[in-house]
Amino acid sequence: MEEIQQKLTVLNYPRANVPAQSLLFAGMERYALLEWLFFRLLGEKSPFTQQNLQGDGMDRDEEAARIQYLAEIAKFLGITPTVDTEAIQGKGSYENRSEMLRLIVDLAEASCYADNSEWSVDEQVAKDIQLLDAIAEKQAQIFSEECKLFPADVQIQSSFPVPDISELEDKLSEQTKKLSSLQQIVNELAAKQNYNPNEDHTEAEAQLRLQLEAFLETARAFNIIYTKEIRPWTHMMELPQLHGLGPAANNLLETYRVLLKVAKDDNAFFT
Repeated sequence: MEEIQQKLTVLNYPRANVPAQSLLFAGMERYALLEWLFFRLLGEKSPFTQQNLQGDGMDRDEEAARIQYLAEIAKFLGITPTVDTEAIQGKGSYENRSEMLRLIVDLAEASCYADNSEWSVDEQVAKDIQLLDAIAEKQAQIFSEECKLFPADVQIQSSFPVPDISELEDKLSEQTKKLSSLQQIVNELAAKQNYNPNEDHTEAEAQLRLQLEAFLETARAFNIIYTKEIRPWTHMMELPQLHGLGPAANNLLETYRVLLKVAKDDNAFFT
């Protein structure tokens, strides 16, 4: 609040040195300050008429009418999204009250630094928009490397021309057709199989579990037979020497090695 009051002094607000609490909470000091700030922002072309009500002699109806009037101005200026009488009265946390007041004071301060002292806030905004439009139209020239607007170590990406609207519309139409086609395929697939997210899968899980248990039991039995019968018999023979018999022999040898590795891995798995 000290910073806010310092800015009010710079803005020549006549009662900038009143206690800070009187500016944060509902009362005539707050309403008078808000009205003074609002009309600094509205300028001479304001659609509202300044009331300049002072003092504590206002009755409840007059105070309610003034709060409503200030709330309408705040909405007109875009400070509040709706006609918010509670914001005018300063209801809410201390931070919310001071933040709203800081916003309005900063806007009033910014309005003092127009390019032309005779311009209103709206006129200054219009001039700023015109400047941005002019920059956007000639961005390729303004931000080109020839102008040397940036330090040498800043890499400037060349500005690409904006594509034609008709080209963008054609691409949008093409992508829309592809999306529609994909949606149709999805709908056709969905129609072939009824999907129920709440379906009970308990029975299917039980059947699958039984089949897996039967498979594991068969695998264990095979492992016993392989370990006691097949593997000793196959290892009684010496590995055939197939080297030098050409590509077919190499393929046969590689296949034999793969089968041997699979057999070893299966033995380790079932063990």
